[in-house]
Amino acid sequence: MPNTVYDNFFLANEVEDQFNSHLDLMQFCTVDNTLEGVAGMKKVINVYSATNGTEKLTIGQGNSKSIEVGHTSKEYEILLAQNRFDYYDEEEMKDPMTVPVGMKHAGTDMFNTVNDDIFAAFKSATLSVPDLTAFNFDAFVDGQALLNVEDVEGLNSFAFCCNEDMASIRKTLKDSLQYVESFARRGYVGTVGGTNLYVKKNATPGEIILSTKEAVTCFVKKGVEVEQVTKNVRSEEAANKRLNSIFTRKYYVCALTDATKAVKLTLAA
Repeated sequence: MPNTVYDNFFLANEVEDQFNSHLDLMQFCTVDNTLEGVAGMKKVINVYSATNGTEKLTIGQGNSKSIEVGHTSKEYEILLAQNRFDYYDEEEMKDPMTVPVGMKHAGTDMFNTVNDDIFAAFKSATLSVPDLTAFNFDAFVDGQALLNVEDVEGLNSFAFCCNEDMASIRKTLKDSLQYVESFARRGYVGTVGGTNLYVKKNATPGEIILSTKEAVTCFVKKGVEVEQVTKNVRSEEAANKRLNSIFTRKYYVCALTDATKAVKLTLAA
């Protein structure tokens, strides 16, 4: 019985489906599909930032400083995420689910790798509301005040926190934590002051990232690429052992491109 050769388009769709079945951080950043180049090449990105300017004043006092916006050019290296799934002809003949299950995990593994880099970009936020005593309503309002926007009421912001901090938020806010049905996505647990909260299991305890979609950009080179090494192209040794390989790869760069749109809320040590 000859080995079954799977269509690359089918396999690529299998991998892409895995991206859509999780709390995909792609939905929280700006996606740019114009990336050109190969792994190791540099991409120059303008990164916008702003200085803090919020002050607590008394009668007769005025601001002693202003918020200043600027940008710097940063070089980022184009990343190549790739995994390999090997299987023998006999394994696929014995169990037809071998390849679909293997490719499903290839998609999950790829998803986790890219997601980690997107989250790392959010965690590089430079604006902050430090030394908080609790993640309460005031903390989120202070964080929103640092974002470089004119209409805070219409701000489409979100925040990531770990399970431990989410439990603390729910106890602190009680009925102030509202649920908006239109934002019913996996990981979404409520809204405070207009900011939608999401649980990110690997978020740092005592630290919440409050942001808008404009803060992080993920530059990608088209979709997931899939390459099969089958009996027609594999090495003599692999052919002799009836060993097949499927490679999954993605070229991308994740960057904090607008630091004025992301804030860290941190508890006092």
